[in-house]
Amino acid sequence: MVGSDTAGGRATIYDIAKLAGVNPSTVSRALGHQPGVSVETRKLVEDAAAQLSFRVSPLARALPTGRTGTVGLIVADITNPSYFDMIRGAQSAAAARGLTLVLAESSESGSTESVVAQRIQPSTDGIILASPRMSDPEIRELNKAKPVVVINRSVEGIESVVPDIEPGIRDAVRHLAANGHTRFAFLAGPGQSWISARRWDSFREACEWAGRTAQPIPTLAPTLEGGRRAAGEVLASRATAALCYNDLLAIGLMRELQAAGVKVPDEFSVVGFDNIFGSDFTTPTLTSIASPFKECGATALQRLLASRQGTEGSPHGVRSTPLRVSPMRTTLIVRGSSGRLLAPST
Repeated sequence: MVGSDTAGGRATIYDIAKLAGVNPSTVSRALGHQPGVSVETRKLVEDAAAQLSFRVSPLARALPTGRTGTVGLIVADITNPSYFDMIRGAQSAAAARGLTLVLAESSESGSTESVVAQRIQPSTDGIILASPRMSDPEIRELNKAKPVVVINRSVEGIESVVPDIEPGIRDAVRHLAANGHTRFAFLAGPGQSWISARRWDSFREACEWAGRTAQPIPTLAPTLEGGRRAAGEVLASRATAALCYNDLLAIGLMRELQAAGVKVPDEFSVVGFDNIFGSDFTTPTLTSIASPFKECGATALQRLLASRQGTEGSPHGVRSTPLRVSPMRTTLIVRGSSGRLLAPST
């Protein structure tokens, strides 16, 4: 039964039925987009509903159809600019299909993420998890009720959208090596971050191939402050260049190095990751590996709908490996924070 999302003296389907001259059951089918209603009758009902300012509740519509027309997107940190393009991509794809995107955050907490996901799942057609912090079993359990797609993470049995990080990282190592750097540091992301571990693995392998050494350095948080606080350990590592888990860490590191009198890039080169808005506002401008997050967001939305429709021939259309689309490659954007090492390497 389709109902109004308002209460009190507002219009009901019985009011619409009276105005349109049809049965209440016909109103319910027409507004619920169910079969068995002629075009003329549907138009009559819709006009009557509009005249009475009647709005259909998404939850009420979901009763006969199983669809709410709403998709959830949970990000790890809503203030992190790395997610902006991802959100825009998912929002644009949802709007093009007449869907509403609901945004929530987990505050970098797996337990918070689980609670938020459980709360919004009943009112959505599925959930996109961007860089999720939940465990693999928790994500698979969530997927049993309604489809789940993850971005920047690979979970066995779950549809995953992961950009190809290797091209950008390889080019970053080649760029730094060609400019005289031999010792590299990697400022890591959150310990529970799947993509941080993958970026370190790829960076380490690229450094080994180039005959360079690389050292991982933990950070307190993937923020400006996290980058600042890691600067001392970075210098103690005797590295002359650093690849950071994200641009916020890179900017924080660069600012602290400059405050300590280290010249960037003459004495130390800094490379960020994600190419966020504002990465070229720094002095010097930040070299960064651009991630195709807008495409990731749009692709995740598309895969969620495909899973909801069961087009893959298995429950929710799940995959055992990440979905990789050929244009979704990371790209090195060289700017002023990286360059030739003028101070001798030790």
